[in-house]
Amino acid sequence: MFRFVENTRVPKIVRVWLIIGLVMIFFQIIIGGVTRLTGSGLSITRWEVVTGTVPPLSTTAWQEAFDLYKATPQYQKINHGITLSEFKFIYFWEYFHRLWARLMFFVFIIPFAWFLGRGMFSRQLVPRLMVVVLLAGLEGFFGWIMVASGLIERPWVNAYNLTLHLCMALVIFSYLLWTTFIAFYPSPRVFHNQMLKRFGWILVLLTFVQIALGALMSGTKAGLFYPTWPAMQSGFMPSILLDYSQWKLDSFTAYDSNPFMPALIQFLHRNTAYLLTIMTLYFSWKVIRLNRTPQLRKGIFFMLAMLTLQVTLGILTLINCIGHIPVLLGVLHQAGAVLLLSVVLYVTYLLNCEKIQTDVENVSIA
Repeated sequence: MFRFVENTRVPKIVRVWLIIGLVMIFFQIIIGGVTRLTGSGLSITRWEVVTGTVPPLSTTAWQEAFDLYKATPQYQKINHGITLSEFKFIYFWEYFHRLWARLMFFVFIIPFAWFLGRGMFSRQLVPRLMVVVLLAGLEGFFGWIMVASGLIERPWVNAYNLTLHLCMALVIFSYLLWTTFIAFYPSPRVFHNQMLKRFGWILVLLTFVQIALGALMSGTKAGLFYPTWPAMQSGFMPSILLDYSQWKLDSFTAYDSNPFMPALIQFLHRNTAYLLTIMTLYFSWKVIRLNRTPQLRKGIFFMLAMLTLQVTLGILTLINCIGHIPVLLGVLHQAGAVLLLSVVLYVTYLLNCEKIQTDVENVSIA
């Protein structure tokens, strides 16, 4: 039988390990963003879990990998004529993305087994960490489905598969982050207000939806169609969205050749950002009005700071999408989205902990 520690006595080394896991997932998301924005995701055409760990080491091996890439729609329609040196650049980012995923597996699994055998986990942490392992395996499977979707007809990966892949990564990150909160703060002092708790979860959900819309923006290259702000070219809503003949299944699937889907996604992404900003400001104001703990006060401050930074990055990324998506701004915008989600989850965790009661009244959110 396994031994367990009390929830309030999780060893420091375990908490450091959880932080390392979060940092690695965060950078994996960032590396994935670079891979996507540099068009590198389809450079490796095979899914070789073991042998794929070693990159091409000879001129012959590089040429074989290059020849496989030449058979893809991306090479034939977009990158036709690139040199072997240029191929090595895009190969690097996809290889690095896959190598980092393999490294995460070992960094997580080996210490997990060691900590479990030595009884260094609480009973609450073990099932949650098992879920993380299962989700990570599923994420790898979804990643290959995403890559495979760009090796048949389209020169890019399917936008919906890309979104699913990112969303699964966010679920893993968020679940591990919440588990880390439990390890660090099993009994934080918080006030209990049911309306604010629900509001916090609504912000989590809305932030998640906004990031998913951002993935669809990237997958459909929607930023290239309306690189203006605050208007979308000449108005609030593109005229194509008012054309009822465009609201058909083909418009949602043939987004490469029909501008309807990019227009819709960008419209939704913009306005969800406005809604999220208004709701976050209102939520923060309501929390600040009440007697709050130092932890919660800091959480609200960082949430507002990250929201401001993320909105700024979003606007800068959009208005610089002239002919191509700016890689640096796009990656920073994606990183900011993950950090914003992290802070919103932190605030929500503090609001939902049931360990210690306080004297704050359960007032209405209105």
